[in-house]
Amino acid sequence: MVSTPTKVDAALWRTAFTLVLGTFMATLDSTIVLVGVDALTERFDASATEVQWVTTGYLLAVVTAVPASGWLADRFGGRRTWMTAVALFTLASLLCALAWSLPALIAFRVLQGLAGGVLPPAGQALLARAAGRERIGRVLAVVALVPLLSPVFGPLAGGAILGAADWPWLFAVNLPIGVAAVLLARRTVPAGPPAEGRTPFDVRGALLLSPGLAVLVLGLTSVEDGLSALPVAAITLGVAMLVAFVLHGLRARTPLVDPRLFARPPFGVAALALVVLGASVFGTMFLLPLFLQGARGLSAWDTGLLLAPQGVGAAVGSLAVNRVITTTSPRTLVLIGVALVAVGTAPFTQLHHDLPDLAIAAALLVRGVGAAMIGAPVMNIVYSRIEQARLPRAASALNLLSTLGGSLGTATMAVVLQARLTARGPDPAAAFADAFWVVLGLVVIGALGATRLPRPRSPEHDKDTADV
Repeated sequence: MVSTPTKVDAALWRTAFTLVLGTFMATLDSTIVLVGVDALTERFDASATEVQWVTTGYLLAVVTAVPASGWLADRFGGRRTWMTAVALFTLASLLCALAWSLPALIAFRVLQGLAGGVLPPAGQALLARAAGRERIGRVLAVVALVPLLSPVFGPLAGGAILGAADWPWLFAVNLPIGVAAVLLARRTVPAGPPAEGRTPFDVRGALLLSPGLAVLVLGLTSVEDGLSALPVAAITLGVAMLVAFVLHGLRARTPLVDPRLFARPPFGVAALALVVLGASVFGTMFLLPLFLQGARGLSAWDTGLLLAPQGVGAAVGSLAVNRVITTTSPRTLVLIGVALVAVGTAPFTQLHHDLPDLAIAAALLVRGVGAAMIGAPVMNIVYSRIEQARLPRAASALNLLSTLGGSLGTATMAVVLQARLTARGPDPAAAFADAFWVVLGLVVIGALGATRLPRPRSPEHDKDTADV
């Protein structure tokens, strides 16, 4: 019997560092441009609504590309797929920095999003393969920190860049990171071989799933401007296309994303936890900046500084999880994390009572610790219990749900906030407080789902569930 290494050695940490560079670029770029709307509006003489497509186009491209990432890794190999995506993302970043018009910038952002959607799932699958079942939990405890930091530090980094340079540097900052990632990958990332036997591309599934997701996300993001006919029609069409994909996926031999995965424990419950986590994190990061800059009158930089404790908490939480993830039940860690997120969310339901900045910072610190205790254990449940041949497809599905969770949380909070602002009238702080009660409700839903997660692991159980 061949023993499985359990120590995370320097070689594996180098692999993790290289792969996390890709995730860092993709996730940070989804939020770093948010503070550049005014600069882009002035540069291209466009309205804020038109400039918003720089962000919306990127997001739509990401959700379009994520489902195909598993097939690409199976067909061409994990490392080749990841390195190609990094190179394409870096090239698109350069083109964005050189954009001569707003339509050109939007087109290059779409290209950037198509590459960015492949990076996190392809990187996670490569990392899970390199680490193996016994070590993936400890590595994920650190790597999973990156997506938690992007909604916090993205606007802060964007504000710092615009304070010292012009708008093209919002995109040019990716160039040295991308070049370094490609060079390091050739030396530190083991090649993920293509899958045995060439699986045909699921054309019908792709025509239903990727456009359906894009239309759904378009409808969700349009809800921020009011619940008019356009978002309702887009959401309805998107849901219909996704239902059609599920029916197709249940019949197809090798669907783009296998719907049957979500019916197999613990994948289904883990997926629910990631959706709720994404909705809670991004929903809060949508509401708080609006409140701090609108109701409190803080600048973008001061707002970013006040939000930073959530990133500090996430770092502390990831270090704690790294020490106990191999010895503690995933359900225990996730339930503790959900409880901390709930404790950190509760003070925001009292924003109308002139909550001090210190209390906001402390609450965000607690939320950050809790969020870090959810993401890594949930992904570890899946990646440590699934056969290696299915890693790319599973990573694609998990990242897809996390992205949708963020979009759903933002759209839900936008609708709730608009309704409560209308109801509250001259008291906007009370409207924001009302919206955070909904965030707290999402956390409760996550807690109910977390109770269904696996109990303490055993080697025998891992062996029994390895073919999930």
